[in-house]
Amino acid sequence: MTKQRILILGGTGHYGREIVRSLVEKGVPVTVLTRNAARAKETIGVAPRFVEGDIASRDSVCRALEGVSAVIIAVSAFSPDQIRRVKAIEQEAVIAALEEAQAAGVKRVVFISVFDIKEDVAERNKIDSGNAKLEVERFLAGSDFNWTVLGAPPSMDIFFRMLRGKTLAVPGGGPEALPTIAPRDLGEIAARAVLRDDLARRRIRVVGEVLGFREAAERFSRFYGKPIKFRKIPLLFPRIAWFLTGGLLSFSSRIYYVHSLLGFIKLLNQFPPEIAAEARQDLIDLRSTFNFTPTTLALEAERRLQG
Repeated sequence: MTKQRILILGGTGHYGREIVRSLVEKGVPVTVLTRNAARAKETIGVAPRFVEGDIASRDSVCRALEGVSAVIIAVSAFSPDQIRRVKAIEQEAVIAALEEAQAAGVKRVVFISVFDIKEDVAERNKIDSGNAKLEVERFLAGSDFNWTVLGAPPSMDIFFRMLRGKTLAVPGGGPEALPTIAPRDLGEIAARAVLRDDLARRRIRVVGEVLGFREAAERFSRFYGKPIKFRKIPLLFPRIAWFLTGGLLSFSSRIYYVHSLLGFIKLLNQFPPEIAAEARQDLIDLRSTFNFTPTTLALEAERRLQG
């Protein structure tokens, strides 16, 4: 294990902030590249070294790489203000940053990617982020980095976002089984992975729990001590909305973002059952690789109640 400085790209994001937290708790020096250092300090605290700049700027990346021995990439452009720049940020800027890391002599890279997505599926459903991350994985495969790719499934946050009072309302009903991960678990696994040198050129699918939305409603009922009803919302309206917004993408980033969300919902309901079945073995492998006990949905709910 190394105590040399780790650069986190995407360190203020959904997973990135948890990666920062885990490394800081381990006493590892961390650098975070951020467009707004003051806001980042409010989000993740003052412990990291903040370099203010943009990942799309090679100069910013070079400044952030000073004194760094390893890089974790958890970059996401899935937000209303950046969604139109997914390829530019998640692919082109990330690859450019990796080129600068190579030039700076960095050897260790951990990349947070998608759980498992095929190129034809990403193209058919217009999942720009999936295509971008596949290109970064190809770049890493052809590089000399000691790299590890962590394939992240949907965040366990998805269950809480669809919980409305006493109803878990799910467009399409969702798949019967879905691999998920608690954000804090992803942060811990990434932090452990970057501190190891024995995971070179490995792609590891990260799984916490595999469960469907109906089962999640039952779990919520037991945890909160009140009936939580599972409600399947017909996909007809999201499908119509996805089709209609497809012709309006050039008008605004907000429409583009909504269209992308609708595409994600459609893809979610098409999640392959064979991959969900494989995910149960992935969980066993993950626990063996990291001597790790994942967070259950009930534990995540308790953690959120405690703040």
